[in-house]
Amino acid sequence: MIKTLSRSIRENIWAALLSPLCMVGEVYMEVRIPTIIAAIVDNGITPGNMTVIWQQGLMLVLTALCSLLFGVGSAVFAARAATGFARNLRHDMYYRVQNFDFGNIDKFSTSSIITRLTSDVANIQMCFQMMIRMAVRCPMMVILAAFRVFALSTKLCLVYGITLPLLAVGLLLLIKLVHPIFERVFKTYDGLNNVVQENLHGMRVVKSFVREKKETEKFTGISGKIYKDFVKAESIMAFNSPLMQLAIYASVIAISYLGATMVVSSGNTTFTTGNLTSMFTYTTQILSGLMMLSMVFVMLTMSRAPMQRCCELLQEEPQLRNPENPVTEVPDGSVDFENVTFRYSGKTGKNVLEGVNVHIESGMTVGILGGTGSSKSTLVQLIPRLYDVLDGSVKVGGVDVRDYDIKTLRDQVAMVLQKNVLFSGSIRDNLRWGNPDATDEEMEHACKLACAHDFIVSFPDGYDTHIEQGGKNVSGGQKQRLCIARALLKKPKVLILDDSTSAVDTHTDAMIRKAFAEEIPGTTKLIIAQRVASVQEADLILVLDGGKVVAQGNHETLLETSDIYREVYESQVKGGEE
Repeated sequence: MIKTLSRSIRENIWAALLSPLCMVGEVYMEVRIPTIIAAIVDNGITPGNMTVIWQQGLMLVLTALCSLLFGVGSAVFAARAATGFARNLRHDMYYRVQNFDFGNIDKFSTSSIITRLTSDVANIQMCFQMMIRMAVRCPMMVILAAFRVFALSTKLCLVYGITLPLLAVGLLLLIKLVHPIFERVFKTYDGLNNVVQENLHGMRVVKSFVREKKETEKFTGISGKIYKDFVKAESIMAFNSPLMQLAIYASVIAISYLGATMVVSSGNTTFTTGNLTSMFTYTTQILSGLMMLSMVFVMLTMSRAPMQRCCELLQEEPQLRNPENPVTEVPDGSVDFENVTFRYSGKTGKNVLEGVNVHIESGMTVGILGGTGSSKSTLVQLIPRLYDVLDGSVKVGGVDVRDYDIKTLRDQVAMVLQKNVLFSGSIRDNLRWGNPDATDEEMEHACKLACAHDFIVSFPDGYDTHIEQGGKNVSGGQKQRLCIARALLKKPKVLILDDSTSAVDTHTDAMIRKAFAEEIPGTTKLIIAQRVASVQEADLILVLDGGKVVAQGNHETLLETSDIYREVYESQVKGGEE
């Protein structure tokens, strides 16, 4: 886990090394201060020697200033290292997600990925900053101060031998109790983000069904669960402070009694008042260092779960990879399904597609019909290799899609998905997702084919009209036509329309199909539709039922041979006439 996360430090390695180095200098100067104070007391104040007081006082000021400078340097370097590390970690995780295939995305929910990229990284950043400062400062402070105490009096060191083991046992017990709670909390955060995301995306549905109260109750419930877990965890960790205070004050009382006895018995010679004064300071430094070290353990405990979650994302391997010597050119738009079987959950679960055999020649228009859940969308998602088949093969241009370079294949297969997505920006920006170098003429031509040009130029800003997030300021039909135009700009060999004209009227649908037939005859077109009229003139129509192709042929053939197709046709056409 540490090895995986440490790769994100990269160019911040020098800042990450200089911060603890400066911290060592700060600690050394702080440990020097009690020694100087002891010299002032024993050699200056007690005999009344002002020269010593001035000399040691100046040394005290210089030591304190050096400690301050080292502390500032450590803080600056730590801030740079931690923020740079967090930036790189987010970049690495986001880049990893971009390489995921649909199988990986299905494994991690959207809300979980968002939580890992935001709050989990923020927790790791704080932990990292504390590690390169406090995790260095505290042990160094304890070690150097303990060495000084041992040099002053081995007898008084026995006090720490009693209090420190008790303190360590108490801290380990607290950490053991609180870690499972923090693990549960960060998983609950995924659920909280999911509730918020669903509510915001479905706000129109929530309001139309008057479900605001229920959604509020759902949010309150999961938020309250996080609150209770945090209260429980913080209540347990609250015992850390009184435990530390008990150790500090018990040690101070014991050292006061034993130290005073030693001063009196030695006549302020072998063990002096200055030594006792410095002992108090060293005791505070040691136990304060241990207190801060306990805070480091608390932060590590809180960050352990986020670290594991981020590592899961970084270590997740995409299931779809390029072969060793990939094919880098798609010859044509022919598509072949050869005895294809597919299921989403690998070796377990139910087959979604089974025994599919279809041959589609380049340039054909293919319609795909079937009831809800008949796996129409799954079938076409195998063409650009969004998933891999379980058995059989899918070929494009006569080559198995698993033999292609993935980028090459997807550049030649354009999909307009069932859920149309537009991104915030201008219409022109959205269209150029299909081709970043598209000219204005090419964009206008694609929009005319998709019957989108007329409504675009009706806007005051035309192609520079701003699109809100998710395309909320355009209608469903306009959104679909813009997505079709965006796909056409790719100039693909295979064009897949997954029920992407469902929101347009029948006249516009017919115009789009006519434009496809006349303007892109060489492109293979696969059209998933609910209306028979949308695929009636297709060269080949596939009828799916239960994940199988139960019939295929042209319109006239299917009317004679397929009961399912005939029933759908009659319900839509003859039913409408009646």
